[in-house]
Amino acid sequence: MSKKEITSKENLIDVLDLLEDLNVTYWVDGGWGVDILTGKQNRDHRDIDIDFDGKFEEVLLEALKNKGYKITTDWSPSRIELHHPELGYLDIHPLIINEDGSAKQAAPDGGWYHFEPKWFSRSLFEGREIPCISAEAQKLFHSGYELREVDRIDMKNLDCLFPE
Repeated sequence: MSKKEITSKENLIDVLDLLEDLNVTYWVDGGWGVDILTGKQNRDHRDIDIDFDGKFEEVLLEALKNKGYKITTDWSPSRIELHHPELGYLDIHPLIINEDGSAKQAAPDGGWYHFEPKWFSRSLFEGREIPCISAEAQKLFHSGYELREVDRIDMKNLDCLFPE
């Protein structure tokens, strides 16, 4: 990854501050989510994956555009990828949150991904408690496809921290 393709820890904190300023309910997923679960940055990241309460989608997109992000991939209602020339890539995933604490995300093929309430967790990272997707869910989300090198690193870190 070139320097331009790396989303730094400072970029992550900047995005989290924005989400919290907007009072958006969110959880960090993907590689940064794994690093948050382990309590430290373990590798370089191309993007930040954010699962969020879909009722905030318009507010969030407007704030991101005002900050200088531009949409690069729009697979609504499943996911939207945005890019900022200095802050890097952001991959946002709107969820429909149910009363029982479960959620669902639209799949690109028209189906749904279902999230169990216990998959929504929090972990301490950089002295801050951050909402993130649990290790159990991260492991599940890393199944069913051929893992890339970054995925293997993430799985190894999860396995060391949370052995089965």
